[in-house]
Amino acid sequence: MQAQSFKVRVDAVRDEAHGVRSFAISRLDGAPFDAYEPGAHIDVTSPSGVTRQYSLCGDPDCRDTHLFAVKKETQSRGGSRSLHDDVQIGTELSVGAPRNLFRLADNASRHVLIGAGIGITPLLSMAYRLQKMNVPFELHYFARSAEHAAFLPLLSRAPFDAYAKLHFGIEPDALDTELAACLADAQQGTHVYTCGPVPFMDRVVAAGEARLPADAIHLERFAAEPQAPGSDAALDSFDVQLASSGQTVRVDSKTSIVEALAAIGIEVDTSCGEGVCGTCMVDVVSGEPEHRDHCLSKAERASNSVICCCVSRSRSPVLVLDL
Repeated sequence: MQAQSFKVRVDAVRDEAHGVRSFAISRLDGAPFDAYEPGAHIDVTSPSGVTRQYSLCGDPDCRDTHLFAVKKETQSRGGSRSLHDDVQIGTELSVGAPRNLFRLADNASRHVLIGAGIGITPLLSMAYRLQKMNVPFELHYFARSAEHAAFLPLLSRAPFDAYAKLHFGIEPDALDTELAACLADAQQGTHVYTCGPVPFMDRVVAAGEARLPADAIHLERFAAEPQAPGSDAALDSFDVQLASSGQTVRVDSKTSIVEALAAIGIEVDTSCGEGVCGTCMVDVVSGEPEHRDHCLSKAERASNSVICCCVSRSRSPVLVLDL
């Protein structure tokens, strides 16, 4: 089952950097979009029929328009390529309601936003909100060059020029030193947010955890890693029980939890199918999940309180879900 979607019109298309294009959309029915918190993303179905998740990168307080940006991937399976090649002003698209797994921490005294490449997108919405709230923050943007830096004119003028620090052409062997400098002033109460290529985020996390608690480091992924972070502890087969009725279904080695539940008439919303978007998250009542997603925080994984049903498995013979 797909998450609910609605129709929008493309009002503006803009080349933001080499291979990066932004799209401003509005609802066909003329109504404002629902309110969302910075860091949210939406499902976008391209003219090719492929659905992908893209971060909202505009001002969250401007509800007449959503803005998202897409990097044209050389290995595109039809999503980014179609949005770049087939979409123009006036094109109608289908999008989903905003979802957020990358929120600003309410208890932070200071925020450090660190993005690379297209990873600037969710951080922009955070910068809009933090600047309006007059909350201390810094935005560090890493890119190959100015030509590869999306939204550079926006970051180079007021109000963001007072917060943004640009890092262009940093060689891999110098990255750790550069990241350490970005976090040199991080004190207790600082929270770090990062988005970009997986190797880049891994090094931001390492730099952040050298100074701050792990739960003060937040990251957003665009796609699943080549190999899921599972382990041999998962059972080949297990039972999933519905807490509401006690009904049980067997999940074998070739079936996902989503598929097993659908077989008994229980539909769980899905979108990416890779454990990235969080659409299929369900609360766990009892049992021990084997987390194979790419969106839960370390704290959520440790608590075993929620599971992404499209990819994750179980370490216990019975997994009771809040369904």
